Amino acid sequence: MRYINALGKQCPMPVVMAKKEIDTGLKEFVIAVDNETAVENLKRLAANSGMSAEVLENEGHYKVHFKEMAESEKEQACVLMPELMERPKDYVMFFGKNYVGEGALELGFSLIKMMLYTLAESENFPSAVLFMNSGVKIPSGDDEQSIESLKTLESKGCQILVCGTCLNYYGIMEKLKVGQVSNMYDILGKMQEAGKVITV
Repeated sequence: MRYINALGKQCPMPVVMAKKEIDTGLKEFVIAVDNETAVENLKRLAANSGMSAEVLENEGHYKVHFKEMAESEKEQACVLMPELMERPKDYVMFFGKNYVGEGALELGFSLIKMMLYTLAESENFPSAVLFMNSGVKIPSGDDEQSIESLKTLESKGCQILVCGTCLNYYGIMEKLKVGQVSNMYDILGKMQEAGKVITV
């Protein structure tokens, strides 16, 4: 079985390495990593690629075993993970900062709160909401209304992806209240797949 050594490599490198193997048509392989963020991102890649991902851990080292799923398993995965199902909403929203517009910051913070609430109440919600740079302060912040709006979107099947590098930069990884810690590869991929990207 093909073995890929991604020890010491930070995301998105392990994901990129695994994706290259999948793109060549490889049906089964093992990739070794040494951080939990990479494990979670690899599991997500496997699910999105119609593959299972079995994780074996030994003293902080992880072996993620990729294996193609049978059709019946793929159908079950879509039931358990609604984000794998095709959505009619063909747009994503990208938050690169934690306020709307330029000018009065207090107004900008208030507008974010109202925007997320309106989005959560709408039937025309995006397939994904993406957060980078200071935008990651929204899903990890103290504004309860914004957090609840994001949770409502997530419950409807909207993916909430939050840049892990940005969370680490601001020292707020442990404060994340909603969404999945993600990486540049997945966030850029969502933008590329979408029919439209709305940048806030």
